[in-house]
Parts: sequence; C-alpha cells; structure tokens
Amino acid sequence: MTQPSKEPCKKEACDIQACLSKNNFIAQRCLKVIEKLEACCEKCSYNSTHCGSLSGLLKQKPKV
Repeated sequence: MTQPSKEPCKKEACDIQACLSKNNFIAQRCLKVIEKLEACCEKCSYNSTHCGSLSGLLKQKPKV
C-alpha cells in the first residue's frame, strides 16, 4: 500500500507547469489542468503548498 503524499496537489501543480511550458505560458490554454488543481485544493482544504499559486491562476481564468 502506498502512503498518501505529504503534498496532495503536487501532481496537478506539475501538470500545470508542463502545460504552461508547452503553451507559451498562456494560462487560458491550460484551463482544464488549472481546474484539476483547484479541485484538488478544495478536496484537501487548501492544505498543500501548491495551492498558494492557485489564486493567481484563477484571476486569469475567463469569467463565464
């Protein structure tokens, strides 16, 4: 059995970095992975150091 990660949203944060790198750092092209990090942060009550950068990313998200 694997132990739960001490950083529960690390994978999602790494996925965002990879997406941004591939897309010339245009956040709008990475909305799906940003939303996955948002969901992870909500699930762990923002108890991950990777959730701190989420607010800046969400500001770039277009309002519907």
